[in-house]
This record gives sequence, structure tokens and C-alpha cells, in this order.
Amino acid sequence: MKKIPIDCPCCEAKLTVSKLVCDACETEVVGKFSLPLLMQLTVEEQEFVMNFLKHSGSLKEMASQMGKSYPTVRNILDDLIYKLKSIASTTT
Repeated sequence: MKKIPIDCPCCEAKLTVSKLVCDACETEVVGKFSLPLLMQLTVEEQEFVMNFLKHSGSLKEMASQMGKSYPTVRNILDDLIYKLKSIASTTT
């Protein structure tokens, strides 16, 4: 499955959604919508968040599953938290 691009391929500015379509009845909603916070993450970061939730927030279990040390996984989470806070502060 293709990932929705979040940055402009020409100037690297953030992209916005301009059209939503219902597959069932083909209703179209047109406007300017920002991407949801989690969609602004890379695929790898999204997968990390999903694994974090699947493991009920257990970094120990995630470290074991990822074959990494606990401090490494903790650092990945800390970096992700910082990124999410940065994105959130620019969209409010």
C-alpha cells in the first residue's frame, strides 16, 4: 500500500489534503484539511507507535522483539515524543 506523501516533492513544504471521497456513494468533500498528527510520521515511526500500543507500552517487550537494548528503544520513543510535540506546536 502506498503511503500518503506529507511533504511537497518540489519545495518540501508540508502538504494538505484537499479532497475526500466516499467509496460507497461517491460523495466528495473539497476543502483544505491538515493531515492528522500520526499521519505526519514516517512509516517506520508509525510502525513503532503501533508496536508500542500492541505491547501495551512495554518497552522491555518491544526491545526484545526489535532485537535492541531497552535504552535504545527508550531513546527512539523519546525522539518520537519530541517530534510529535514539535508537529503539534506548529499546527496549533
